[in-house]
Amino acid sequence: MNLDLDALCVTTLRMLAVDMVEQAQSGHPGMPLGAAPMAHVLWSRFLRHDPSDPGWPDRDRFILSAGHGSALLYALLHVSGYDLPLEELKQFRQMGSRTPGHPEHGLTPGVECSTGPLGQGVAMGVGMAMAERQLARRFHREGSPDWVDHRVYVIASDGDLMEGVSAEAASLAGHQRLGKLMVLYDDNRISIEGSTDLAFTEDVEARFRAYGWQTLAVEDGEDLEAIAAAIERGNAENERPTLIRIHTRIGYGTPLAGTATIHGSPLGPERLAATRSFYQWPQESFHVPEAIQRYRTGVIGQGQERSRAWAARIAAAEAEDSTRVASFREALAGRLPEGWDAALNALDFGQKPIATRVASGMVINALASGLPTLIGGSADLAPSNNTHIKDGGARNLHFGVREHAMGAVVNGMALHGGWIPYCATFLVFSDYMRGAMRLSALMETRVIYVLTHDSVAVGEDGPTHQPIEHLAGLRALPGLTVFRPAEANETAAAWRLAVEGHGPSALILTRQNLPLLPANPEGVARGAYVVDPCEGEPALVLLASGSEVSLAMRVKARLAGLGHERVRVVSMPSWERFAAQSREYRASVLSSGLRLAIEAGSSLGWHRWVGEGGEVCAIDRFGLSAPGGQVMEALGLSEERVTARAVALLTR
Repeated sequence: MNLDLDALCVTTLRMLAVDMVEQAQSGHPGMPLGAAPMAHVLWSRFLRHDPSDPGWPDRDRFILSAGHGSALLYALLHVSGYDLPLEELKQFRQMGSRTPGHPEHGLTPGVECSTGPLGQGVAMGVGMAMAERQLARRFHREGSPDWVDHRVYVIASDGDLMEGVSAEAASLAGHQRLGKLMVLYDDNRISIEGSTDLAFTEDVEARFRAYGWQTLAVEDGEDLEAIAAAIERGNAENERPTLIRIHTRIGYGTPLAGTATIHGSPLGPERLAATRSFYQWPQESFHVPEAIQRYRTGVIGQGQERSRAWAARIAAAEAEDSTRVASFREALAGRLPEGWDAALNALDFGQKPIATRVASGMVINALASGLPTLIGGSADLAPSNNTHIKDGGARNLHFGVREHAMGAVVNGMALHGGWIPYCATFLVFSDYMRGAMRLSALMETRVIYVLTHDSVAVGEDGPTHQPIEHLAGLRALPGLTVFRPAEANETAAAWRLAVEGHGPSALILTRQNLPLLPANPEGVARGAYVVDPCEGEPALVLLASGSEVSLAMRVKARLAGLGHERVRVVSMPSWERFAAQSREYRASVLSSGLRLAIEAGSSLGWHRWVGEGGEVCAIDRFGLSAPGGQVMEALGLSEERVTARAVALLTR
């Protein structure tokens, strides 16, 4: 081999990726072979990072949105000196390895977010760039060195840019003028089914220019200097995000180069041998030249030098303004400041019935006064979702009608650090950001979803706006804590738990007013509690969430008038938290009596709680266009009809 260091690095990346896929007999070699040059140029000449400290706060963020090319990222991490030894690369896609099929946040050092669902990485990159800007605004002082000054780089594929989520996010990024965001577009013109000409012939650059981006092009993806010049030019643009279209050849150097076949299959012995011959590479698998070892040492040293210089700036600032530095460290660590809940503790909802969406808005503003890291907004629904922070300035995010992107953007903000983000829409439209919510649960990001207009009681807007299956779907999502509070005090308790929590939470809130109940934060924390007891063991337990809790209490009063006095009402704001309680506590709440569950949504899942002899009064059909009360009655959720169901259950 007679290669200069750049060429040696690029070939090492390519062949390590090929060997990973070949050893696993599974994976995607095509993208790493084509995109290795751009990845190497970015990582070796521009990316500011410290492999010995992957969490260094002022590092540049790198996202491989084309997560199917994970072998390229693992090769980059290994060659750059991260704690990802060659043995891990040899365990690519195997049980227990740190090199899974698609990048997973929290598993592999240097992986900023879980990617693979196409377009999500681009959108999370937008969120990270927004988080960087907001953090800089909060902590920068005129005349002092910047503590927050880094960039976000994304490598995206044709597939990423076909997905609607990236289009929404790119539109938002252009509007926000995120000059520290750059997307390197791996334009290899191949998708799984064949040429992108089958379905994707638009002028991508023109589209991004219309969004407000700077667009650049490199026609030869093997030209390292042209790639470097484009990145340098992109970094010089501070007012617009930059898209660099780089024309590459998928599977470069293999007999299958330029074809769809190379996208997601191992090469096989003969083609692998031909590829090694093309690159004049030794036949041994996972070969790493000695020069790469020296290169790795240099990358680590350079990274440590940068992070130490940053730490020195922080230390110098601490001597002058220890309070500001302490707040900065606290924000980055995700800790809640002392007294963060003082205004929340003092919050008074009065005596009159109040919608839980309105109560949530009051809670947000109480929290904002003591929790400067709280930031968020709605998909153009803030007046309806009640998510506006009064006098909050830049902490109020305007996502526009972009639920797809909104969910991914707040994931990026949470992953970046320094913020506790929330986002909001109507519950029925949570479907639009379901992919991002799933990733949030998978990555355990502390994101709070405010989902209002929670049932058919929305009324006149009709079945297109009346959620039915949504609660069941969200409850089915592992790692997401769903709260459907019965009234204002439960709403406040749910918000507290969401802020104090580790992973994502969804608050499901009403449009209509609900009567207040005595505050029982411990009951909410346990997921379910007895809200209206009876003397002795109950003959019937009415289980409900949200607006149906007050309905259950009215039904109990009717039953008492009919001679059925041994009835208990249980509020179940969070199934997930209740399921996590001890068997003894669950049994004490549910009792051994008959159970009737009441909820204005799908019955799916309730049978777990009502047991063999219980019943569920729910809605397993789409709604109706009429005033909310009439819809509830027509669909079986009036006092009379629920009482009749209860009597039938008690007397059968």
